[in-house]
Amino acid sequence: MNNTKKNRLGKTLVGVSLSLSLFFSGSMFLAPQSAQAAVASNASVADKVISTGKQYLGTRYQFGAKAGNTKAFDCSSFTQYVFKRNGINIPRSSRDQAKAGTYVPKSKLKPGDLIFSDTNRDGVINHVSIYMGDGKILHTYKVGVGVTISNFKGSIWDKTYVTARRVIK
Repeated sequence: MNNTKKNRLGKTLVGVSLSLSLFFSGSMFLAPQSAQAAVASNASVADKVISTGKQYLGTRYQFGAKAGNTKAFDCSSFTQYVFKRNGINIPRSSRDQAKAGTYVPKSKLKPGDLIFSDTNRDGVINHVSIYMGDGKILHTYKVGVGVTISNFKGSIWDKTYVTARRVIK
């Protein structure tokens, strides 16, 4: 083999080696970005859910409010409506919503998680709220209060906490 062919072959091998090296080292950086994008995506869905819910602050409370009605909500029609507006379908009642998604321990709550309480203390879930982060919840209860933001820690909803669920993937 003459020197010209050897040089071409050597340069080709070096070029291929460098290309493969760059390809594989560059792909190392793609996985973390994908994971970060998934986390950012979940956070942005939660932000959208909360933002949608805040649009209804002050909307009156009505026990048994009809699904899809935005003139009045009960706690579970509110959560169902807000999540549905953001592409997430959950059941109508708080008891059924408490079976949706995945279980989340109270210590691991993230914005957008659903919190379920038994305010009657009779062993039956009767209230659902949306965790906003920073110890705040977005929910509706009681005629005269309606859709509101409340503190969670130390509240009746905290003291009668039953479970929490994550329905945002």
